[in-house]
Amino acid sequence: MTPEFLIANITLFLLAIFLGFELITKVPATLHTPLMSGANAISGISIIGALIGSNVAYEANHRWGRSSQSRR
Repeated sequence: MTPEFLIANITLFLLAIFLGFELITKVPATLHTPLMSGANAISGISIIGALIGSNVAYEANHRWGRSSQSRR
């Protein structure tokens, strides 16, 4: 990792923190609950999708005999 790449990533991270904080403080209290419920629903869908995807990958490796355990 080059120093320029690291500095660019740190700068982007700090700008994202600042922008996120500014946006969150501008959201009125009446919109906070619906926005958070939508964000939580999207997170839940992402987690379920990741679990299903990992299960499909595990079953494909197990079915074709590529499991990490040796068979006797």
